[in-house]
Amino acid sequence: MKKLRMCLIMILSAIMILSGCASWNKTQKGAVIGTAAGGGMGAVIGKVAGNTALGAIIGAAVGGATGAVIGHKMDKQAEEIKKTVPDAKVERVGEGIVVEFSSNVLFAFDKSALSSDAKTNLNKLVTVLNSYPDTDIELQGHTDSKGSESYNQTLSERRAGAVSVYLSGQGITSGRVTTKGFGESAPKYDNNTETGRTKNRRVEFLITANEKMKSDAEKAAVK
Repeated sequence: MKKLRMCLIMILSAIMILSGCASWNKTQKGAVIGTAAGGGMGAVIGKVAGNTALGAIIGAAVGGATGAVIGHKMDKQAEEIKKTVPDAKVERVGEGIVVEFSSNVLFAFDKSALSSDAKTNLNKLVTVLNSYPDTDIELQGHTDSKGSESYNQTLSERRAGAVSVYLSGQGITSGRVTTKGFGESAPKYDNNTETGRTKNRRVEFLITANEKMKSDAEKAAVK
């Protein structure tokens, strides 16, 4: 019964964020959803919702007053990224940030080597990331459904890995970064259209609080 209750809380919390309570800001939503968050449940919800980024951020959430403090810091960082990196799609989700680059911004078709334009865009993002060192970054690679599943899986991993290596070379410590490749398994857009397939070829940056930010936020919340 306890497990069932936890599942229901998490699912309802996820629905609340997905549907978007109009009168709530992202910081408030993050504070609520984190009260029952956990890595395992986050992954489950992300799979059900068809949104791996959402699942990962839910899994990393703290919730409560501490989560609200973290959310406020993420609000500020998200706005800075929007201004600095206009070619990226930036979303505030719960206690984190999702930065989405269409693969055609970063890579040539069917390639995993970063283009010169990609490096320009990533350099802009690195400037902001280095200004907020108390965050973790998960890089998720995705593809469309063309080609075999195994090929797309490998391509998504290579692309996420290429971005990780570049970030490391620009001063982002390797301990902050993890990579995952999802291949064609988690489309956010319609793979039956060329526009949708283009959008599904993407790399997402999931920015969440590291342990230091969580500790600092917990102290700030009790003052």
